[in-house]
Amino acid sequence: MTTDLHPSSEEGRPVRLTPVPAGVWLVIIGAGVTVLGPLFGFLIGTIRGTEGEMLGMSPIFLFLFLGFLVGGVGLGIALLGVRRVLRNRKTIGD
Repeated sequence: MTTDLHPSSEEGRPVRLTPVPAGVWLVIIGAGVTVLGPLFGFLIGTIRGTEGEMLGMSPIFLFLFLGFLVGGVGLGIALLGVRRVLRNRKTIGD
């Protein structure tokens, strides 16, 4: 065992780091928001309870609807990311 803090670059195989293609993070974040939006909407609605009304609706339905809207925005972001990934693949192939 050596006590060198910086081993020589000749040992082992070379490591090539490749960057993540453009749009991948949009897909990941958009998919997460799409999945978690309605779940958090339902969670907030159940925390608020069924007593009373907000905007003429039960809080569960209202916040679930808002969660679906947030999920739709997340789906749009994910689709924009997919479009960007596909465009990036097309330009790399040319």
